[in-house]
Amino acid sequence: MFKKVSLKFCFRVTSIFPIRPLSNMKPGNLSDAIEFLLLGLSEDPDLQPILFCLFLSMYLVSVLGNLLIILAICCDPHLHTPMYFFLSNLSFVDICFTTTTIPKMLVNIQTQSKSISYTGCLTQICFVLTFAGLENGILVMMAFDRFVAICHPLRYNIIMNPKLCRLLVLLSFLISVLDALLHTLMALRLSFCTDLEIPHFFCELAHILKLACSNILINNILVYLVTSLLGVIPLSGIIISYTRIVSSVLKIPSAGGKYKAFSICGSHLIVVSLFYGTGFGVYLSSSATHSSRKSAVVSVMYTVVTPMMNPFIYSLRNKDMMGALRKFISRISSFH
Repeated sequence: MFKKVSLKFCFRVTSIFPIRPLSNMKPGNLSDAIEFLLLGLSEDPDLQPILFCLFLSMYLVSVLGNLLIILAICCDPHLHTPMYFFLSNLSFVDICFTTTTIPKMLVNIQTQSKSISYTGCLTQICFVLTFAGLENGILVMMAFDRFVAICHPLRYNIIMNPKLCRLLVLLSFLISVLDALLHTLMALRLSFCTDLEIPHFFCELAHILKLACSNILINNILVYLVTSLLGVIPLSGIIISYTRIVSSVLKIPSAGGKYKAFSICGSHLIVVSLFYGTGFGVYLSSSATHSSRKSAVVSVMYTVVTPMMNPFIYSLRNKDMMGALRKFISRISSFH
């Protein structure tokens, strides 16, 4: 009887001691084993097939549409100008942007799994920030290109030379990568508690900061500082460019000249409005409402809808682009 009791007592002692050090461990030490849960746009099982078909369709339209724009510009020598060089880069960034978020969401719906690894989540954050920043930079370049074309037409070929265009894209890429790496490396120092549910369809930096149980003051300061520099300053540059463009166009005596000038800028203005309008709408809605799910629905606009709409906006409103697309499609059909 005594032996049985002593054995039972020894079991309890040995089963307690290994657990105690784990309870005293910092949450950050377990980061490699962490898995976040992407709750998506809805947890209703009946809506999952609809969401899968909807987002798969939008993703395919976005990729195929932007790919057609790139191929049409590459195959038509008449479109080898700064404006279409920036447009082809914008289309490439849109493909990468949607590919960073949508495929993972589709896989999660198909496999009925909501998990994403700690490394996968931080990688997704890094790529989302990189391509969002690059799209932001390219939109600024396109505004500058239109400004030079309308306000300084005689010096356009000298100012917007191929070397400068490539340098601007490279500079925007480097700034975007450095910004993304800075935020990602700062996120590595965070510790996380038991609640690892993200009410979104992809890993967004703001949601990761909300889940952290360590001090995020430095991260928040960095977010506000970088948003001010890389968000407000480029938008201000676009506004200043179009203010000068409007003042120059109004001086054109003929109505036909004014219409032609405004039609050149119309497509870019629509894209800028969609990108910045929906982007600021996400952050305004997330600060105004306590429902993170609503902000996730709004974020679909700038992560999925805007990249999908860009090919239609630039092709349907542009005769040169439509002509290049027809030539490219007829060239492909002639091979068959």
